[in-house]
Amino acid sequence: MPVTRDEVLGALSRLTLPGGDDLVSRDMVRALTIEGGAVRFVIEAADPAEAAKMDGVRRAAEQLVSNLQGVDSVSVVLTAHGPAPKAPEPPSLKVGRHPTPQAGPAKVSGVDRILAIGSGKGGVGKSTVSSNLAVALAREGRRVGLLDADIYGPSQPRMMGVNKRPGSPDGKTIIPLHAHGVTIMSIGFMVDPDKAVVWRGPMLMGALQQMLGQVQWGELDVLIVDLPPGTGDVQLTLCQKTHLTGAIVVSTPQDVALIDARKALDMFNNLKTPVLGLIENMSTFCCPNCGHESHIFGHGGVAAEAERIGVPLLGSLPIDLDTRLAGDDGTPIAAGDSPMAEAYRELAKRFIAGGMA
Repeated sequence: MPVTRDEVLGALSRLTLPGGDDLVSRDMVRALTIEGGAVRFVIEAADPAEAAKMDGVRRAAEQLVSNLQGVDSVSVVLTAHGPAPKAPEPPSLKVGRHPTPQAGPAKVSGVDRILAIGSGKGGVGKSTVSSNLAVALAREGRRVGLLDADIYGPSQPRMMGVNKRPGSPDGKTIIPLHAHGVTIMSIGFMVDPDKAVVWRGPMLMGALQQMLGQVQWGELDVLIVDLPPGTGDVQLTLCQKTHLTGAIVVSTPQDVALIDARKALDMFNNLKTPVLGLIENMSTFCCPNCGHESHIFGHGGVAAEAERIGVPLLGSLPIDLDTRLAGDDGTPIAAGDSPMAEAYRELAKRFIAGGMA
């Protein structure tokens, strides 16, 4: 004679749980079905944590029902009513704080040389030069880091083609990202790209301090710091709080750009940061249709300025559509084999030969 529902529930009510209740009185038996001699039901715990401790109860319930007359087989499933417990959240990593006290200029652990790439004004291609120089140096076998220190307008995430958030094992140490052979860190990885960073000077200084001191840069031959344009808090903090190898100033040849470039040069001089050389960007334009070469922004202005102050002209780079397209696409043109890639390769070789990288 087949077993009945009441007989199954009666057997289960004899299974005492911790605390004195039983499966039936606690309404934990679900989906009880009997088909001939086959009995199936679910034991539903209040939450996954309780369910994890009840496998012994499940086995005992299965044995009790198996002993009933007319039962040929028993299937018992243990489940939980509530949602699974949340996995522990990763340590909170926040960039942007007031700076911590520091006795004097500090070295960055594992980094041999630190080069600041600056300009007196925006729009001269400083970030493009920084990213392509970093990639070109990496292709020459150097261990290269790139720090995007333009807090208000970070562009390296786009130019280098990376947009993930850096990891942190402890909420303090920052694991940088990598692309095109270069180790990269930018405030752009940490903030919504569509949201403005509205910070006063102390927050900028603290963020830069974090990105230099808390990032696990590893062993680098050179760390290139892409500075924001101008002569503000980030430049002051970097020059006063970090052991810099030196600075490179990028400018276009036109007089208006050189006016501001001279201010950047004067700033580095006042901060006792050696200027290692100048780079003339957007030096010429070669028409892709007819090959005619034009000097849109003038010609030779940066070379003349370099001679005037007694520093090397490290390179003259043309204005080039493919360079802009490559930066927008996230693969710097220096990563390829075009004439512009060769120009950056020659620039990288000058840096290496001069002991700057």
